[in-house]
Amino acid sequence: MIRHIALSAIAAALTFTAAPAAAQDISLSPAVESTDSTNVENRALPIRVNFDMEEDPENILLLDLSTGERVAIRLVPEWAPNHVERIKTLTRDGFYNGVPFHRVIDGFMAQTGDPTGTGQGGSTLPDLEEEFNFLPHVRGTVSMARANEEDSANSQFFIVFYPRFALDRRYTNFGRVIDNMAAVDAIQRGEPPANPTRILQASIAADNVPQMMPTAPNAPRDEEITLDMLNAPLEE
Repeated sequence: MIRHIALSAIAAALTFTAAPAAAQDISLSPAVESTDSTNVENRALPIRVNFDMEEDPENILLLDLSTGERVAIRLVPEWAPNHVERIKTLTRDGFYNGVPFHRVIDGFMAQTGDPTGTGQGGSTLPDLEEEFNFLPHVRGTVSMARANEEDSANSQFFIVFYPRFALDRRYTNFGRVIDNMAAVDAIQRGEPPANPTRILQASIAADNVPQMMPTAPNAPRDEEITLDMLNAPLEE
């Protein structure tokens, strides 16, 4: 099943070839800010995002990108507890390591979480029931991709470049980028990109995993340097 974010028309004259019926759809329709004057429980949810990197490291997702950058995302269990738990479980299982951003649309969002890079992949865990909330999809929002069915989110998620309030209550908003949004802005565009940006390593801040940096192609390994270079005769 394709985990995809579909595009609806943004002008009457603009047409777009739709993804397959099972695609995960994220709309580019005109933004209309969501409000909720009736749901008291939703209005009680914390709206303010904590940008303090030292606080609650158990709920900070770190993405080490193939560009050499590290992005920090605040996970908010109060917004979507089951989705946050899924992200943390897959992260600690190493599921996201090496996964590309396979669908990146300028002015919209960057989508990842599919090891196949096709939009059709996911984890072996069961799909999640939706946890839609009234939190707006603003710049830096991290939300779960899904297929047509509301309860079809699994492993794929997307990061929003610019506000898209038409996504509110249609996709599960579970976090926000709190550090290095510039690195998200620099993710390679395309559907899929010709040379996609990858998540080299995903980790939870509480686990204190050192940042993984990209290596140069064909770079000699440490043991090769020791044997081949240090033992080589000196040139006169």
